[in-house]
Amino acid sequence: MTSFRLGLALPQYGKLADPSAIAGFATEAERMGFASLWVGDRVLTPVAPKTYYPSGTPEQPYPPEFVRFVDPLLALTIAANSTETARLGSSTLNGPLYSPVLLARSLTSLDLLSGGRLDVGLGLSWLRDEYTAAGVPWEHRGARLAELVKVLRTLWTADPAGHHSERWDIPDSLIGLRPLQQPGPPVLLGGASDAALRRVGRIADGWLPAGLPIPMLRQKWAVVVESAEKAGRDPESLRRVLRINPAPGSKTASVEDVAAQLKAAEADGITEALVDLHYVAETVPHALELAGELHAAVFA
Repeated sequence: MTSFRLGLALPQYGKLADPSAIAGFATEAERMGFASLWVGDRVLTPVAPKTYYPSGTPEQPYPPEFVRFVDPLLALTIAANSTETARLGSSTLNGPLYSPVLLARSLTSLDLLSGGRLDVGLGLSWLRDEYTAAGVPWEHRGARLAELVKVLRTLWTADPAGHHSERWDIPDSLIGLRPLQQPGPPVLLGGASDAALRRVGRIADGWLPAGLPIPMLRQKWAVVVESAEKAGRDPESLRRVLRINPAPGSKTASVEDVAAQLKAAEADGITEALVDLHYVAETVPHALELAGELHAAVFA
């Protein structure tokens, strides 16, 4: 697996949520050979949520680990200061909840701090209560995400830069701070619905699938490819970064099983993946121990 790029989720939530541990973890993960480091996003965990996690139930509407969550942009900032080569990504930021002007500034600063290593992963979030808490409409959130991507790219490249719509009225402004990556950091989108996949093909630099078996990945990628071709874009230029979340007690939770999933993904043409160890690691040192075993199993 010489060309395969394996990433790792930073210790950010649940038992591993400790901002003071992120720097050491990131440094060690890069030393081990991990090619990328990733964060997720959770704004809050309501007692009685209006919508459930995809595998949630009334008794357990979301993973209990979500109750404790370090800010994703802070975690990426720490990792940027602690590493030299690993790319830094989000899988994913809940895009529509953010002000495009403030998010553009933060992401530009992160790209500069990291020396141009930032991958901007954006999604919609499944939790309606987050939209309520942020004062953002739940309706038309897909269109809001697409417009956010457009505004970010405008603020990263235009001079002067502005945007005028019913959602956001940003006066034409002079913006001296520019990302090191031009025309801006790659924008990767999550989601597995047909609408989300078509959006990836139309406007994104890549797709962030999560927890999907290979046959389903193929079917959904075909939707992305068709959408890209209809938009006059080259599907071969789009990235796929597969996310694997091993869970305790599952049939695919062991290091060997995860390594087998990664090798199967590579054989099917996927060249990038990340593994999230939050559900199987008891401590940050334990997560690093598992990470070392996984890297050895994949690249032996």
